[in-house]
Formats: sequence, structure tokens, C-alpha cells
Amino acid sequence: MSVLIVTPDDYGAIRKTVRHLAAQTARDRLELVIVAPSRERLGAADSELREFHSHRVVEVGEVVLMARAKMAGLRATSAPVVAFAEDHCFPSPTWAEALIERHAGEWAAVGPAMRNANPATMTSWAGIFLHYGCCMEPASAGRAEHLPWHNIAYKRDLLLARGEELRHLLAVEGVLLDELRARGHALYFETRAHTYHVQITRLRSWVSHSFWGGRLFGAVRARRQRWTVWRRLLYVGGGPLIPLVKLRRTLPKIRRAGLARRLLPRVLPAMVAGLVPHAIGEMVGYALGLGDAERRYSYFEMRRTRHVTETDRRHIEAVDFFDADGGREVDG
Repeated sequence: MSVLIVTPDDYGAIRKTVRHLAAQTARDRLELVIVAPSRERLGAADSELREFHSHRVVEVGEVVLMARAKMAGLRATSAPVVAFAEDHCFPSPTWAEALIERHAGEWAAVGPAMRNANPATMTSWAGIFLHYGCCMEPASAGRAEHLPWHNIAYKRDLLLARGEELRHLLAVEGVLLDELRARGHALYFETRAHTYHVQITRLRSWVSHSFWGGRLFGAVRARRQRWTVWRRLLYVGGGPLIPLVKLRRTLPKIRRAGLARRLLPRVLPAMVAGLVPHAIGEMVGYALGLGDAERRYSYFEMRRTRHVTETDRRHIEAVDFFDADGGREVDG
């Protein structure tokens, strides 16, 4: 399996994720592909990458759009399965082995179970449930309609078959997953694979990330589905209902995870602070298109440590997530 990770800066930005990848039980079956501005700027020592079957650096110049960088890296991969990794996501040791084994079957895409890497704030819990509530334990393994964006392992040939249009689909993976399912391909949620994800916890960043993510989603969704002007206007008019619909879908996931007593109702203000700007962004995307949304959204996705509280930053730096059974938080 090829594991692809992007850094707009140097190796220090992805070192923690790479350490967790090097601790995989299947590390000798992993090709690590790092997309960076240049090999010189990356500054990674080969001695830190020798645990893998192989590794390579793809030089792309300044990294502004995450999806464009992923496209460059994807073309350089060689394994039949490609998993996307992030600088703010730390897989448990059996993550790669479970994804590789599941991809021996028919599945076009396989996604892991998500865990909270910085659980101290309500903003973090709001973020992980709004973005990844579908893939939080104790959800059952099996055929799925949704998987955790940016952390999915795909069959490489299915991605490359989409040609240049894939770049836009990688920007909004929900649309990519919908199109894969529409073409008869199956998705799988693999609970034997776990990964710890860092959420944004600075309020200003949380609001901005939500708005630009909403605009990106709305613009790409409307363009890919070739919506008419009238359909765009219909969705703009229904925009105020979006937060209520998403909140209604998310609350049962908190209860299912056994966290209702701990999080409700305290998490609701943080959820609203994300849902409202996301809905406004969606409406803007439906009405006015993409604008600068992809660049703005990429900034938050590629430089996550700038968007967490100082307490969270120190916690993330101090903790390793090598224990595949650790980190679960449930009501007592």
C-alpha cells in the first residue's frame, strides 16, 4: 500500500505522523510518498524513513491547494492501494494491516474508525462528531455510504481512471465517494483500523474553516451535479435549515458513542458555531461558486497546529498514539 502525505513546509510538520506510520505492523509493505515544495526544503534524513518498504519525495514547488498536491503524489505512487495521511492524524499500529487486508476484497474505498486526539475542549468534540460522526466507535464494520474524508484508502486504478477531474473530487471527497457508489463501487468502514485525529480548537479558526469548507462543498457539489440556476436558488433558500438538519443527524451519534452525559448539552454552542458559518458558506457556494474557497480551506487542512489552543498543542506534542486500544472515552 502507498501512503501519501503532503507538507507545505518541512519534515518537522509531518514527523509525528511519519513516526506513527513507521510503527505500523505492516510497515515493510508500505511505500511512503511525501509531497513537498522541494527535497531540500523538506530536509528529511533517509535514516528516518528506512523502516518502510520504500519511500520517495515528490517536489511540486509552493503547496497552495491540497488536492493539487495530492494529484501530483498520486501519480508517483506504485502500489495498488493508496491511503491518504495527514499531518494532524496519527494511525494506530494495526491501521495499515487492516486496510491492506480489507482491500483484498471488492471494496473501492476503505475508511478507518476515528478517535479524538485532542479531547479537552467542546470545540474539538463538536468538530469530530460533525465531520466524522459516521465513523466514530462503536459504529459497526461493514458496507458504508460515508467514510472519513482525507483518511481513506482507495484502489489506485479507480482514482486514476477519473483523469484530471479527480483533482476537483479530491477537494471534496464526499462527492468522490458519491460518484464511486453511483458507478456501482462499494465502500467499507473498517473498525480494525483506528486513527487519532486533531480537531481545530481556536474559535476564530473553527468559524473560518467551517465557512470555507461549506463554500467549497456547495460549489463543487452544484458544479459536479450540473445544477440549474433554479436548483441553486432552491438550496440557497433552504440554507437556514441546514444547521438544524445536521444537528438532528449528529446528536444520535454522540449518544451511540456513549458520550451524551459528558458532552450534552455543553457541546451544542460549539456545534452551532461551526454549523451556522458552514451553512452560510454552502449558500454562498451554491449562489456564487468556488471563489477562493479551495485555497482558504487548504490552509486550515495543511497547517493544523496553528489552529489549536496552546494547551492542545503541548498535549499533541507530548503524547504518542501507538496504543491501538487506548484513547477511547465513554461515560462511566
